[in-house]
Amino acid sequence: MNKFWMTVIGIIAGIIALSNLGPIIGLAFSGVIIYIGVHYYLKSVSTAAKIWWGFVAAVGALSAVSNVPAIIGVLAIGVLWYIYKKWNEEKVASPVKNDPFTNFEKEWDKLNK
Repeated sequence: MNKFWMTVIGIIAGIIALSNLGPIIGLAFSGVIIYIGVHYYLKSVSTAAKIWWGFVAAVGALSAVSNVPAIIGVLAIGVLWYIYKKWNEEKVASPVKNDPFTNFEKEWDKLNK
C-alpha cells in the first residue's frame, strides 16, 4: 500500500475515531461499573449485598449495550495503529547476488568444474 492511500485511510479512520470518542469513553466507564459490580458481588457475603452489586453490574451492562457504536471507534483506532506501524516499516535491502558468501554452493560447484 503506498503512502497516499495510507494517508487517506488514516485521515478517514482518525475522523471516525474522533467522532466516536464520546461512546468510547462511555463504554470504558460502563466497563468500570461492570467490573466494580462483579468484583464486589463475588466478595459479598449477605444476600442483600449480592442483590445490590448484581443490580450495579446489570446497570453497567445496560449502559455498555447503549454504547455499541464505540466498537466502530475502537476498530478505527486499530486501523490507525496498523497504518502507523506500516508507515514506519523500513525496507530491507537485498544482498548482492554476486557475493560468494551468500551463494556458497554455487561458487563451490564453479570451482570444482
